[in-house]
Amino acid sequence: MFRIAGSVTAARLTAACCRTVTTKQFQVHGASLHVLSSDTSRKTRHGPAHRTPPSWQSVRSMASAGESQSKINYIFFGLAALFGGGGIVYWWSRKYMRETSKDTPKKAAAAVSSASKEAAETVAEKPVPETTKSAPAAPPPAVETPAEAAPDAESKKLLDAVPQSYPDFEVMPEIPGHAKYLLIGGGTASFAAFRAIRASDAKAQVLVVTEEEELPYMRPPLSKELWYSDEPKLVEKMKFKQWNGKERSVYYNPPSFYVEPKELAYQENGGVAVVKGRKVMKLNPQKQVAVLDNGWEIFYDKVLIATGGRPRNIPVFERASQEVKDRVTLFRGIKDFKRLDEVSKNASSIVVVGGGFLGSELTCALGKRSRDSSLKVIQMFPEQGNMGKVLPEYLSQWTTAKVREEGATVKPETFVKRARFSDGKVILKLNTGEEISTDHVVVAVGLEPNTELAKESGLEVDDMHGGFRVNAELEARSDIWVAGDASSFYDIKLGRRRVEHHDHAVVSGRLAGENMTGAKKPYWHQSMFWSDLGPDVGYEAIGIVDSSLPTVAVFAKATEKDTPRAVVEETGESLRSVTETEALSIFGSAMQQAAPATVPDLEEATLPTKEGVRDTKVFDLANYPFALFPHPESATDEPAPDVEAAAKLVAEVEAENRVAPTPKEDYGKGVIFYLRDDIIVGVVLWNLFNRMPIARKIVKEGKQHQDLAEVAKLFDLHADED
Repeated sequence: MFRIAGSVTAARLTAACCRTVTTKQFQVHGASLHVLSSDTSRKTRHGPAHRTPPSWQSVRSMASAGESQSKINYIFFGLAALFGGGGIVYWWSRKYMRETSKDTPKKAAAAVSSASKEAAETVAEKPVPETTKSAPAAPPPAVETPAEAAPDAESKKLLDAVPQSYPDFEVMPEIPGHAKYLLIGGGTASFAAFRAIRASDAKAQVLVVTEEEELPYMRPPLSKELWYSDEPKLVEKMKFKQWNGKERSVYYNPPSFYVEPKELAYQENGGVAVVKGRKVMKLNPQKQVAVLDNGWEIFYDKVLIATGGRPRNIPVFERASQEVKDRVTLFRGIKDFKRLDEVSKNASSIVVVGGGFLGSELTCALGKRSRDSSLKVIQMFPEQGNMGKVLPEYLSQWTTAKVREEGATVKPETFVKRARFSDGKVILKLNTGEEISTDHVVVAVGLEPNTELAKESGLEVDDMHGGFRVNAELEARSDIWVAGDASSFYDIKLGRRRVEHHDHAVVSGRLAGENMTGAKKPYWHQSMFWSDLGPDVGYEAIGIVDSSLPTVAVFAKATEKDTPRAVVEETGESLRSVTETEALSIFGSAMQQAAPATVPDLEEATLPTKEGVRDTKVFDLANYPFALFPHPESATDEPAPDVEAAAKLVAEVEAENRVAPTPKEDYGKGVIFYLRDDIIVGVVLWNLFNRMPIARKIVKEGKQHQDLAEVAKLFDLHADED
């Protein structure tokens, strides 16, 4: 009889032990604690909630008591099986467990040992007869919880592992442990991505991790409108007035738009949270884990890398003393703007190194500020003119003259050989032998894509173009996408490329967000970019715009409506990548309209040069509505119709050191075509706005055009003329 009772009791103990181990659940004081394994924590860290959310002290107590209970259960089960006295042993085991649980030491133990798992699996293999099953024992009585105190870091992690229906956000970790959509980087690409994600998945929970201490913001105003504001208090709030006078913030959304990161998992309707001041150091594509610089791990379902780029420095400043480095700004974000803004109010001179978009925009902005102060602004670059890598040489030199009119001293074909610090000034030794003393130096010579994640995460980097190498859908690996400046993508029309402009960040970010929700769309939309040299001169471009390519340009007389200020006044939008949507409704049918009027007959001259013969068409803007200037590399073998006239023109070109001779150098507005194998691969619209849909379609078609003057008519250069 005793053996039978002992066997039945042992069977009950077997069932209880199997239930305890296989569900990984410890019953202590009427509450429960789920211990998460690495393969399930991602899915259950914020899973179904318990009725009663435990405090962090009870969590630690439960974990410790549960460990003791598990060990004691296995010990006495073995004794019961060995001696056959299952009933007596089980009674004593339960009594001893209740006594020890009242005074359990507080130590963190959130997982069952491997030995316990093996024991549970062995026990679970033994079938339990149906007749021996009985109801589970009643839970032990509750014990009063001691007064709460501030939890330590380890307790916070343990608490985060416990699903709660009524979470106490004051003690929860600041960063969640899981995100369905994880976006690395807080720039424009991430902004466009989470908008696209939320458009496709209305209840999506999106977590953004950014190194900056700022919410997502737009960068173009940092080198444009912010410098032209006459209200310092407005600038302090990072607000600016567009060219039309309308006030706007550089931040895409107000702080109220975002939720706190630790509350993200509890938003029934989804939301976007931003973790600021943190850097993702590594991705584990197999386990789908992102590791932060503080060691915190975030499990993800889909991840976007939108890390952008860091400003490129030049060796002469990298090797300089610390005193020189402290007076050099690598311009990129809000922090750099605030620093340069403060410096420009107190410095007597600033040198801008770089003649591209950013360098030229900052030079014009600082030059404008110098008009009302004693500030001296100097710009230098190795090219022959401003934006010399993009614009044809004649237009580049014309732009340089325009920058000088803004109040800056421009030094083309100049670069810094050495830099030293002396008497509170930075002394720059130039390649020309000249030395310049200045208070501050701004370096604007391009970007280096941030690809530090690649090595530790097993991602491929494009050695030629830089950036993460992705396919046409912007995917680097399974469930990993890359967008923005850091993406080397395959353009199905123009081949592999990497682009560093605002509109590309918008387009690629939006596409990546759509593909993260299952769209599977290839990159086909040609992004555009724009640059403003103040409120009166600006241009837009699309495709491959490289000054080394042959170009053909058509210009016309500008009106008051052909300025950046005018287009903002008309559209109310300073981001001209946004105004393209409106332009589509205006000019969308331009390509299907009837053929324009016949082009007037124009005098032509063939000009012999040192490189050979080039076909140059020269038009007087006073007599003809537009002018056509092929690039010097566009050559022809046709004989010269008038050698004497050609020689005279050549003499004028050499005397004036110009690339394209014109009776009047007034490039008011126009369109420049960039050719490769006689196919238009890029277009620049010079002071010509709201025509980008036409340029986009021309580049997308990729056709050869016999008469580019006819193509230029599609842009309706004379629409605003009286």
